[in-house]
Amino acid sequence: MQLDNRAQTLLKALVERYIADGQPVGSRALSKISGLDLSPATIRNIMADLEEMGYVASPHTSAGRIPTPRGYRLFVDTLLTVQQIDENAVEAGMRLPAHQPQKVIANAAQMLSSLSQFAGVVQSPRRESAFQQIEFLRLSEKRILLVIVDPRGDVQNRLLLTDVDYSPAQLIQSANYLNQHFAGLSFDQVRARLTGELRQLRDDMGRLMQAAVEAGSEALAETDDMVIAGERNLLSVADLSSNMSSLRQMFEMFEQKTGLMQLLDVSSKAGGVQIFIGGESKLVPMDEMSVVTAPYEVNGKIVGTLGVIGPTRMAYERVIPIVDITAKLLSNALSHS
Repeated sequence: MQLDNRAQTLLKALVERYIADGQPVGSRALSKISGLDLSPATIRNIMADLEEMGYVASPHTSAGRIPTPRGYRLFVDTLLTVQQIDENAVEAGMRLPAHQPQKVIANAAQMLSSLSQFAGVVQSPRRESAFQQIEFLRLSEKRILLVIVDPRGDVQNRLLLTDVDYSPAQLIQSANYLNQHFAGLSFDQVRARLTGELRQLRDDMGRLMQAAVEAGSEALAETDDMVIAGERNLLSVADLSSNMSSLRQMFEMFEQKTGLMQLLDVSSKAGGVQIFIGGESKLVPMDEMSVVTAPYEVNGKIVGTLGVIGPTRMAYERVIPIVDITAKLLSNALSHS
């Protein structure tokens, strides 16, 4: 059902008042703050309709009403008036030498936290699953250390347990073959090319190269990470820390990171600011939590996502532009690094 202008105005007033003070909002308060010339009876009727449609709910302890996840969703999608924030102030906090991208990312997370007073999160740029150089080091019989150098010069190590005891000469030969033919390619590309070429290689050598490709692909995939700042801010948010179960859920999310990484990955596939509201989005582990995200780019290509983690009862009109501007500034900073 489409809401008429009066219902939208009352819902907007209710959500804004509830976000401001966290108390259920009654009809009398709505008549004062909505600016509508309506009788208390008319307001009560409209609120009853909104409750029936699932936009507001009545706590058992109060005659007032609070927004539901569906009410929040309508509010942020169609009723919200976004505030202007000082872009220069945000940019000043992120200015760092161009050759320190990880410090720029950490600063962006800290800036998101400090401006929102909640937790800021930045997913580090996804690495290309490519290698510049590979080495095999024989540790002992059937134990080999795989050393992978990526195009940025970062080094990853992986232990390979093999069925065959390879000689140092065989290891050098295998590494030389991979480096000469495939350096600079992604491991997926190497895997596809090796499939055709392995028939021409000895079986033992082919198996070693296949094992190296699989282990290398896993090693680089695991380097995706995120920077989180201001988790402790959430301890002072009563909606999130009101009971031990909520606290446990919240810190499990920060500790395990898997669910949060999945949420950020989903966000990166959509353009612009996304809002995930607890109780509505299965990606958010708590009903009382919301996550506001935006993807960021390097040289025109989306490489990660950043955002603010806070209570469902957050000032979205402030947080949305904070996230949006920080994403744009981070894109600019990393594109020129």
